[in-house]
Amino acid sequence: MALIDTPEAANRLARAIASDVSLYNEQKIVEGIINDTLFDKIKDEIEEGRELYKSRVAPDLFDRTNFYDRAIVDVLVKAKGHIKSKIW
Repeated sequence: MALIDTPEAANRLARAIASDVSLYNEQKIVEGIINDTLFDKIKDEIEEGRELYKSRVAPDLFDRTNFYDRAIVDVLVKAKGHIKSKIW
């Protein structure tokens, strides 16, 4: 399989991986937001997703962009803004 070498495709992949992390870890994410332990609670899942993303994207594109981190914030944090939490 060829590595992804366009920013648009890399961004789509990052968001798809973040969506999967969100879908399969909903309860952990909700608990993490409520207790302000989100990134500790799903650290392993985030890193597993990052490794998958890194393995599919051309190294130079991976090194000069932060699509995966932005997708994690958009999909896991921003999208859960309706959950009551002391952090917002």
